[in-house]
Amino acid sequence: MKKIIIILGLGMLPVILFAQTGHLMQGIGAANMSMGGASTAQPLDINGALQWNPAAISAFDKKILSVNAGLFFSSPSLSSTVPTSEGPFTGVTKDDRGASVMPALAMVWGKKNSKHTFGISAFGISGFGVTFPESNTNAINMPQSAGGFGRIQSDYQLLQVGLTYSYKISEQFSIGFAPTFNYSSLELAPNPLSSPSTTLGYPVSDKASALGFGGQFGIFYNSGKGIKLGASYKTPQTFGSFDFNNKYLDGTTAPNVKFKMNYPAILSAGIGYSKNKIDAALDYRFVNYENTEGFKAKGWTNTASVAGFGWNNISIISAGIQYKGINKLPIRAGYTYSSNPISSELAFFSIPATAVIKNAFQFGFGYEFNTQLTLNATYHHGTSGGSTSGPLFSPMMITASNPYGAIPGSNVSYKMTTDLFMLGINYAF
Repeated sequence: MKKIIIILGLGMLPVILFAQTGHLMQGIGAANMSMGGASTAQPLDINGALQWNPAAISAFDKKILSVNAGLFFSSPSLSSTVPTSEGPFTGVTKDDRGASVMPALAMVWGKKNSKHTFGISAFGISGFGVTFPESNTNAINMPQSAGGFGRIQSDYQLLQVGLTYSYKISEQFSIGFAPTFNYSSLELAPNPLSSPSTTLGYPVSDKASALGFGGQFGIFYNSGKGIKLGASYKTPQTFGSFDFNNKYLDGTTAPNVKFKMNYPAILSAGIGYSKNKIDAALDYRFVNYENTEGFKAKGWTNTASVAGFGWNNISIISAGIQYKGINKLPIRAGYTYSSNPISSELAFFSIPATAVIKNAFQFGFGYEFNTQLTLNATYHHGTSGGSTSGPLFSPMMITASNPYGAIPGSNVSYKMTTDLFMLGINYAF
């Protein structure tokens, strides 16, 4: 085996993976996902309305329960190149993690001719997970004793509960708001948020959890002539700190570490159009990562732990169309585009942020068993649209002209595809 020249005594690679558009889920539930997540001004389904515009639930005049579950598959790959005494050493590691379950539960209480509509939701709005096994053919995944980071494993979940209220100011115009309550958990192995030992490397963390809160406000306008407009603002979701209990790979206890990671503010605006057998929707979202704790900081601390991930703000465009020309069988198609929050300069600090999906394509349908019961289904395929890449960093190589400690002749890159199958049932009482 080639001997790697760049031996990082303080450990090697900070790790974090987020899913979909940044680390936001692009849609909620089978119907909303099949429309590309577009629903700020086109409330075809209660899940999309509750997630993206609380004012839009005024469009529902019944009591509706929606239960959705999906299986999410990802195929990330992580590659690296480092200089060695015998020339560049390049390797690739494939993720061996299985499917992840994506749940969504929602209910809306609406009443014909009422100005008031209420809703409650419990959505998995964010998550990530990766398992890259230890390898002797890829420098990143080589054992820590050999200068790599060994087995890379992560698991993050964010569950959000929203209590939503919408008020109809007029037949055309509604406003709404929703306080939101959040639970998140995070596990990292190794844990780059901890300061490493010069002899034992980075420790492994247990699963830490944090509670958070925030809110969402929205407006919705339905002209009654086909055109619909909507806008919403989801405040930053402020969390307590993750409190990690750490152990080194040899089983000895490592110092605990705390890390605070909030959920970013999101501004959404949309337009919808409904006429005869066609419903169309177009949404734009702005995600403010640059002012979100846990994302705005970047680089190393003075003890060689990761200070933050240095993500940029992103823009998301979602578009969807529904065709109702077949009796009881609406057919839907959607597309989602997202810019990449990770700059090439800082790609290292988001290894493996392989679930940042640039292009996502969805196809779905519904089947109306009767006026009360509807089954929805969707299939999603996403691609990162190429690799995110940049140099490897070492805190041991930091200088005034090299502030992150870039290793000459090195490179790390990651890319992925995603697939999702989701089913949902809506029942109108």
